[in-house]
Amino acid sequence: MLVNKHKPWIETSYHGIITENNDTVILDPPLVALDKDAPVPFAGEICAFKIHGQEMPFEAVVLNKTSGEGRLRAKSPIDCELQKEYTFIIQAYDCGSGPSGVNWKKSHKAVVHIQVKDVNEFSPAFKESMYKATVTEGKIYDSILQVEAIDEDCSPQYSQICNYEIVTTDVPFAIDRNGNIRNTEKLNYDKQHQYEIMVTAFDCGQKHAREDVLVQVNVKPVCKPGWQDWNKRIEYKPGSGSIPLFPSIHLETCDGPVSSTHTTIELQTNYIGKGCDRETYSEKSLQKLCGASSGAIDLLPSPSATTNWTAGLLMDNNDMIFKFDGKQGAKIPDGIVPKNLTDQFTISLWMKHGPSPGLRAEKETILCNSDKTEMNRHHYALYVHNCRLVFLLRKDFDQADTFRPAEFHWKLDQICDKEWHYYVVNVEFPVVTLYMDGSTYEPYLVTNDWPIHPSHIAMQLTVGACWQGGEVTKPRFAQYFHGSLASLTIRPGKIESQKVISCLQACKEGLDINSLESLGQGVKYHFNPSQSVLVMEGDDIENINRALRKVSYINSRQFPTAGVRRLKVSSKVQCFGEDVCINIPDIDAYVMVLQANEPKITISGMDHFARPAAQFESERGVILLPDIRIASTVTKMEHSKKNDGANKPVVLEEMLHNLDFCDVLVSGAELDPEQECLELDRTELQGKHLDATNSTAGYSIYGVDTMHNYEQVLQQIRYRNWYTSATFERKFRVKCSELNGHYTSNEFNLEVNILHSTNSNYMDHVNHVIVQPHFLQSVHHPEESISTVHNSVVPRVATVVIAICVSVLISIIAVGVYRIRTAQQHSSTDNESSKENEMDWDDSALTITVNPMEKYEKPHRAEEESEEEDDEEEDTTSAESDESEEEEDEEEEEEATVQKRGKQNFTRQEQLEWDDSTLPY
Repeated sequence: MLVNKHKPWIETSYHGIITENNDTVILDPPLVALDKDAPVPFAGEICAFKIHGQEMPFEAVVLNKTSGEGRLRAKSPIDCELQKEYTFIIQAYDCGSGPSGVNWKKSHKAVVHIQVKDVNEFSPAFKESMYKATVTEGKIYDSILQVEAIDEDCSPQYSQICNYEIVTTDVPFAIDRNGNIRNTEKLNYDKQHQYEIMVTAFDCGQKHAREDVLVQVNVKPVCKPGWQDWNKRIEYKPGSGSIPLFPSIHLETCDGPVSSTHTTIELQTNYIGKGCDRETYSEKSLQKLCGASSGAIDLLPSPSATTNWTAGLLMDNNDMIFKFDGKQGAKIPDGIVPKNLTDQFTISLWMKHGPSPGLRAEKETILCNSDKTEMNRHHYALYVHNCRLVFLLRKDFDQADTFRPAEFHWKLDQICDKEWHYYVVNVEFPVVTLYMDGSTYEPYLVTNDWPIHPSHIAMQLTVGACWQGGEVTKPRFAQYFHGSLASLTIRPGKIESQKVISCLQACKEGLDINSLESLGQGVKYHFNPSQSVLVMEGDDIENINRALRKVSYINSRQFPTAGVRRLKVSSKVQCFGEDVCINIPDIDAYVMVLQANEPKITISGMDHFARPAAQFESERGVILLPDIRIASTVTKMEHSKKNDGANKPVVLEEMLHNLDFCDVLVSGAELDPEQECLELDRTELQGKHLDATNSTAGYSIYGVDTMHNYEQVLQQIRYRNWYTSATFERKFRVKCSELNGHYTSNEFNLEVNILHSTNSNYMDHVNHVIVQPHFLQSVHHPEESISTVHNSVVPRVATVVIAICVSVLISIIAVGVYRIRTAQQHSSTDNESSKENEMDWDDSALTITVNPMEKYEKPHRAEEESEEEDDEEEDTTSAESDESEEEEDEEEEEEATVQKRGKQNFTRQEQLEWDDSTLPY
């Protein structure tokens, strides 16, 4: 039996090299294992080499068992870029003591270190796809810019860039081996503004870049300090959100030693509306939207039949602005504002006012409540005097006859700056607080006065001037106001919160900064309250450049006021250790807000229906607009594809926006409150920014809210009529608005018919129609067929009605011809008795009456045809004829009755005549 006494022996370490993408490893020393048991079979032979290491991509094979020669090779392609070298353990194993390999022995562990040899398989690639630089004319630069390429090979020989080269010929530039480009001659701006050169790179294996890179060198004229790369006109499309004003701007300092920069950006909007682009809803709708307390009384409403005291004032219809030229005043009718305002009330207004005219400034009254006759006492007033705002409040006499605060004075520059400002006077007697543009101001002066003793003299509330009822020969206005006022309201019994005040005066446009967190610590900025002015300060010019590129314009209105918004950017710089520093010219630019696409608001739904009278008389009445729908679409002009240059409107899509009022008005005579009304459950308004008013003219729903919420409320309006006997129809019209009437819907017309009981005799009904014709009105449906009208009311009998109409018309023609012939022959007259049938028409657009016609038949057929006529009359709808025909028929009936007494065996067949005089064709 063979004995395996010795372990195989190998070197303690090996160093190898393998070329990437190859499998052969060259080892030093070669892989050879020796065994002292040689030449004994098996025990002296080498059967295997084993590699120890996690997932090593190598394997060792035995080439000769006797000599112990082996080979190390890669199991898969080796990539130098993934791993440059490998280290692992290898051992040799002998063949044991027999063929079965039992009692095998293994050598000691040897360390194998393999390096991967690189192949120049990658080309250099530039880090940037394009390089740009700007130089000033007339200067030689050591380096204009540096280009840089990289190589993905793993070895220093092939991964390093050894050379750069300018490919473009005949250009005044050179490049060194580090990629620095310089100009070889002075550049001239007038000769050439810009140069474009192509550059390539070589690695140390002389492999050039796979793509050359473009280098763009811009030449600028001799340096002038100032802001560069900005556009004078910036277009703003409604709905764009926030758009940057100067996305590419930078400050050119001409290498001046600038130490800090102070920049102010101002958006000038004082000529837009009331100082900026604000919501143009009515004051009542705005207050509802902002959550203001209810009960505000508008003292400067739009002129109407019920608010006619502002009719004589100068007015800008677009923004509800009233202009006072020192010659006008308005009397508020009695009952509009309660006499007792209580100790808590609020006065709010928009005011634009300049310095008072004349050498000696007089009081200019905004609001005044004074004696109407006999005396000239002012109970409360708000006026301007010498650019001071003064509020006067004289309390009535009570048990405490003492001095009390009576005049509150505020001195503010804004009162006379000819700009729009929002003023709110909150009164919590004896404390009075002024809010101007959302900021709080305490009075600088408060004077006391005695209370006013009670009297029976009536008071007169006025706007724009104060009424002088006493101490003059003739009562007149005095202390006229010079300026503009808007949204002047008074709210008795309540004061307004600062949150609501801020909402009511908020601008919907202003300056903004995108990504505030990206400005960093190096830039300080500050906005004014309306965000129309932004101030930025910083020490580093590049930080200021980046910050200014983020300044944007934003307008949150869906339909902003179109036009120009002027922009002004002014800058001051300080230089290191110098009293005189560079001067930066101002930027004068403007934002052009484009006109928004005008929405087309469309109201649709069932426009005609009839219901039994009992439903109108019920407690709930009848819902008027159960399926009303409000939709809005926008159109734009797109250029035609043809060469005719014509534009054609293209409907884009349905858009969503708010509404601010919808009116459901009665067409014709107003509602009679003794017998009819419109009703709405007030709970339908809960959770919405809506309110409603009701009158004999109709229902008005107002407030800024969605079209969907308006639909929900309109669908709940009911019409009740508890005395329907004299009413057969009612007509209503619906119209909605957005932006206080700037955009209005179509006028949706609704006709409601009241169906009365059919138990009464038809001739009674005909007589009733003749006696009271004003209750019957023909209803016209332009461009609408008869069948379409009746399908909406009685769709199941429409086909039967049409068939009957055609039959009746044919009968009328036949009977008419026959009557002419019998008249010429002087035939004897029928003897017939009247017989009537009545059928109520569900839709009162058509009226039918009985028109008996005569037809002579042979005596022996009279009885048979009379029975047929009775059956036919039960299924035939009666029609109403002209008055002249009806009278003629009645005379014929009387004559027929007389002749019937003397002659028998005659019969009559009743015919129906269709009255189409009220139908449109």
